[in-house]
Amino acid sequence: MELDAADGLRRRALELDAADALAGHREKFALDEGTVYLDGNSLGALPAHVPARMADVITREWGELRIRSWDESGWWTAPERIGDRIAPIVGAAPGQIVVGDSTSVNVFKAVVAAARINGDDRNEILVDATTFPTDGYIARSAARMTGHEIVACDPADMAAAVSDRTALALVNHVDYRTGRLNDLPGLTAALHAAGALAVWDLCHSAGALPVGLDAHGVDLAVGCTYKYLNGGPGSPAYLYVAERHQAAFDSPLPGWNSHTDPFAMTPGYEAAPGALKGRVGTPDILSMLALEAALDVWDGVAIEDVRAKSLALTDFFLECVRAYVPEGRVTSVTPGEHGERGSQVALRCADAPAVMTELIKRGIVGDLRRPDILRFGFTPLYVGFADAERAARVLAEVLR
Repeated sequence: MELDAADGLRRRALELDAADALAGHREKFALDEGTVYLDGNSLGALPAHVPARMADVITREWGELRIRSWDESGWWTAPERIGDRIAPIVGAAPGQIVVGDSTSVNVFKAVVAAARINGDDRNEILVDATTFPTDGYIARSAARMTGHEIVACDPADMAAAVSDRTALALVNHVDYRTGRLNDLPGLTAALHAAGALAVWDLCHSAGALPVGLDAHGVDLAVGCTYKYLNGGPGSPAYLYVAERHQAAFDSPLPGWNSHTDPFAMTPGYEAAPGALKGRVGTPDILSMLALEAALDVWDGVAIEDVRAKSLALTDFFLECVRAYVPEGRVTSVTPGEHGERGSQVALRCADAPAVMTELIKRGIVGDLRRPDILRFGFTPLYVGFADAERAARVLAEVLR
């Protein structure tokens, strides 16, 4: 690698950062200058104002108001209120998203409910063969309970695989391992043309790129909030139920929080209207309110601008990798085409575990997917072009 070329990439990184309209958002996060944090696709960085908000929640709302906070501090309505804040980020109108429980629990609700909506004459559930494992585990359990058969197939082949036997398909919007962006509009349309429902997992896309749930007619969707939405470790997930399905939505977990009159304490269950049917038990208020505060960093941010920066960052990182890293040491498994890429870069590397360990020691924090994938997530609200250049340069030093 010639020094002139390296200097050119460093200069270009500084120029790109200077022109970046989102650069000012970095100061809203608790980050240290000595670290390049490229693991926001596993756990987003802490928004700097959240600790003060949580101190108020704990000392005043819980410590002083105590039980009164369910009404006076708005605890009771938090699941749907926070859902409405997530809605514009994923392209949904208000009243269709409820926050609570884990992604796994929400996958279970969505798959069983979709099977019940569309399963009378259809006995097949298509599952993304490349899915994050928990989705597959949950789908198989749901299939056993509802009398359906699981058919696993690659998302690229799913449009051809759907038939009049298919009740629904469960698909990841972005592949967690490779960063491949699957065709949500096209596949949703193909499923609908065959009479099937589309259930999408948005864990690796929400907050990184436009989703367009309403615009593309998605039926149900789930997602976590601790990655690009920066809600904190174990922050509650969310469930989207399109308005047209809410009357027929039959949750397999009819908890007291989704009862139309929770405090009547009647033995019979009568579901609340709308997306509130997705609630189950008492919400995790501390985590939920930390998430609500974290979402403040999205005020005034257009997801289209986030996507444009994401693509520019990943393009630039790949360019730096090609320039710096010795030939043959890594191979990108992330698609080069913008329309097929999420907001991460996955590099295949023969000695990936040792390499990632050394990278972290040197202040470049990515993560590992065994056996041989180095995974780097680019969160546009706080990752810059100088970060991308430095990460590629240190990677090259480690590999030499």
